[in-house]
Amino acid sequence: MAVPQNKVSKSRRNMRRAHDGLTAANPNECSNCGELKRPHHVCPSCGHYDGREVVALAAGVDLDDDAA
Repeated sequence: MAVPQNKVSKSRRNMRRAHDGLTAANPNECSNCGELKRPHHVCPSCGHYDGREVVALAAGVDLDDDAA
């Protein structure tokens, strides 16, 4: 069973954990609508990626016509 030979001090433990912090997100501006979006992802507000529409939003789809 793994048992530490000596006590690890709080200072040494915290120095080891110094690189474990999370970094903040790096949002980019959408070229179509100007909203902030994650880089290399489809814009959640307009559905565009790389200057073209990839995802049609629910506002543009009529569910009554498609159900028949």
